[in-house]
Amino acid sequence: MHRDMLAPGEQCTYGGGLWKIDEGRGAIVLYGRSFDFGPPDFDYVKKIDWTGLGGTPRPLLYLPHWPSEEEVVPIMI
Repeated sequence: MHRDMLAPGEQCTYGGGLWKIDEGRGAIVLYGRSFDFGPPDFDYVKKIDWTGLGGTPRPLLYLPHWPSEEEVVPIMI
């Protein structure tokens, strides 16, 4: 999400970032940070709609220092 997608006066408190499907790990890897909103804040995640991935839950991994994979933070396994 970018600021130009918000309604006038609306705030985005969630942060944001980029993601990719890592077939080797069978996971979704969240990396980077949104230029507009900073790093993602996973405390706001209440549920995940997996229908776009065939309805199958996948592990979520976060790489806070992407492209370095020295630190991989599991968000949901």
